[in-house]
Formats: sequence, C-alpha cells, structure tokens
Amino acid sequence: MAQSKPLTEVFSYLSWVHAVSGATGSVIAMSAFYPLDTVRSRLQLEEPERRKALSTWAILKQLVAEEGFGTLYRGMVPVLESLCISNFVYFYTFHSLKALRGSITGGSQSALADLLLGSLAGIVNVFSTTPCWVVNTRLKMKGLGHRVKDNTMHYDNLLDGLIHIGRTEGAKGLWAGAVPSLILVINPAIQFMVYESLKRRMISDPNHASSAAFFAIGAIAKAIATVLTYPLQLIQTKLRHGNLDKNLDLPPDTDMVQMLLIILKKQGAVGLFRGLEAKLLQTVLTAALMFMTYEKIARFVTTVLIRGKK
Repeated sequence: MAQSKPLTEVFSYLSWVHAVSGATGSVIAMSAFYPLDTVRSRLQLEEPERRKALSTWAILKQLVAEEGFGTLYRGMVPVLESLCISNFVYFYTFHSLKALRGSITGGSQSALADLLLGSLAGIVNVFSTTPCWVVNTRLKMKGLGHRVKDNTMHYDNLLDGLIHIGRTEGAKGLWAGAVPSLILVINPAIQFMVYESLKRRMISDPNHASSAAFFAIGAIAKAIATVLTYPLQLIQTKLRHGNLDKNLDLPPDTDMVQMLLIILKKQGAVGLFRGLEAKLLQTVLTAALMFMTYEKIARFVTTVLIRGKK
C-alpha cells in the first residue's frame, strides 16, 4: 500500500481543484483584459511602421476607428478555450508534481524545486496544447490585409482549425513554434517560482490573506518572467502565425534561430522587444487577476471539502 501513495498524490482530488481553479481564473482574467492581448498580437505581427510610436491606449482607439469595436475581441473564443485547456494541464501537472515531491521529501519546499517542477509542467503543457495556440494565433489575425496568404478562411473555430491544419500542414504545422515554446517553459516556471517564493515570505497564512496581496504577488512574478523571456515570446508568435510577415520577407521553413537573426538584421535589437509595453500591461494584469481568482476559488473549494469531511 505504501508504494501506491505517490500515485495517490499525483491523481488526487486536490490537484484537480487546483487545475479547475487555475483554468477558471485564467479564463476570467483573459476575458477582462483581452483587448490588450489584441494590441500585443498586432504589435508583434504587423509592420513596425503601421503602429509606430503609439501607446497602447492610442492603438486601441486606432483599431476601433479603423476596424470597429469588434476587432478588439477577434478570436477570443478559441483563445479562451486554449487558455482553459492549457492552464488546466499546467496547474494539474505542477501541483501533482509538487504533492509527489512533498510525499517523498516530507513537504520541504524551495525556489529551485519550484523552478524545476514548473519547467516539467511546462514541457507537458507544450506538447499537449501547442496545436490549440497555433490555431487561435491565426484566427486572431484572420482576414487582415497584411497577411501574404490566409488559410484561416477555411475554418472559424478551434476544432475545425485543428483538423484543417492537420490535413494541410501535418504535424509540423500543428506544432509550429514548439521549439521556442519548449524554451519558454522557463517563463511560467520563473513566474511560479517567484510567486511561490513571495507567497511563502510575504503571506504567513494564505487562508486569511487579502485578495490585494495575491494580486500584487502575481503581478510582480509575471512582470519578472515576461521581461526575461519576451524576445522568445515574440519569435514564438511569429512562428505560430506561419512565417507570413511581409515586412521580414521570411524564407520558407524559417526556424527559431533564423527568425532571431532576421529580426536583428532588419529591425535591430529593438525589434525583439516590439510590443513589450502592451505585453507587460496585458500579461501582468491578466496574471495578477488570474492568481487572485485562482487562490480564492481553490481556498473556497478546499475549505468546503475539509468541512465536509468533519
């Protein structure tokens, strides 16, 4: 029976609670700040001259004036679907591995252990959900004139997109950008490491901590992770989009290193940080709200569960 305990820790109800709470929190947060994600996508994928020297607020107003209010929410449904799946996988894997490690080591925790577990959870997440992100990245830019070709005219939702890309481009198309994604597992890993470390040091009793405390810690953790990994996120987005950036004049089958060198050659180092302001604004606010919602839901469900056992 003792040998079955690690498996019990991995497939526990508590891990499921964390996964559902994290997925729900991420969907609520992204829904609240989705227009900022639209701005981030446009800055990363459009020609630099098109939105040059404009603030995030100015770009929002420009998009509404040029394309209508609805463009701010273009492709939101598949993004929320992908985000829900992705965060469920990530939170479930992270907390299952954390519980498994705790059962083996006696519950000791450290920043290095959180970084390792976050990286492993990220790898599982990449292999599981990259096709979903490929589809929603293309749907978000659907019908825009700056694209060289537009295969998204053949599908309107996540499932149809997965089927169409699988048939026309194969596994290579579905897992486009997977290499930088594997490297980018360091982003959520850093985020969770900083978040868990700050929570251990700044919050003595999570059951009585304020929502503002979780919001602030989540914002700090995401800001650090985003700044450190942003160039890779930019390259990942371009690869997922299908190497169709006319401004860069990309050769067929451009890989991560080639993309990096082309951006440096044509746009300079500043090109690797294009859209960082919008990304920071969007991702920090979204992550902060996500962590706050996640903690509140997980605490509520766990409390109800404990009371039910008494």
